[in-house]
Amino acid sequence: MKGLCLFLVVLATTVFTSCEGPQGPAGAKGTNIESEVFELRNVNFDYNAIDGFNIYRTLTPNILDSDVLLIYRMTGLIDANTPVWKLVPNAVYAGTNEVNYDFDFSKEDFKIYVSATYDLNTTPAFLDNQTFRIVIIPGYFSGKKIPVDKSDYNAVIKYYNINDSNLMVIK
Repeated sequence: MKGLCLFLVVLATTVFTSCEGPQGPAGAKGTNIESEVFELRNVNFDYNAIDGFNIYRTLTPNILDSDVLLIYRMTGLIDANTPVWKLVPNAVYAGTNEVNYDFDFSKEDFKIYVSATYDLNTTPAFLDNQTFRIVIIPGYFSGKKIPVDKSDYNAVIKYYNINDSNLMVIK
């Protein structure tokens, strides 16, 4: 008998519950979190005794703790409108010499480093007039296995639906 009563209560609840009624109030406006891309154009590495050659910039506004930065260095041009981007960190080899680009970041800033197995001052082409693209990937993407080759700038831009035609240039 108790089982029959419980069954009837569950059945009545299911039958008399509906999803109709007036629309509720709109929720609070949230943060517009989307992938973004910025560019450092024709910048020179600075030198200090602690960090060596580096480029330091702040992120305004700050990114979230869970966000990820990808940095690409322009290594050349296919034609006037088609740059070639290489994911940092990377190494450039010239004979027995090696030049390494790397970076670190926090939610407030990032720093790009360059080091070499020789005196970099002898090859200013690796230090001066460098162009980088900084791609910010929101944290809700970063915890997932993403089916895109992160070393391919164009694939990343396409996958995250980023419009880089009007990117912001960081000074």
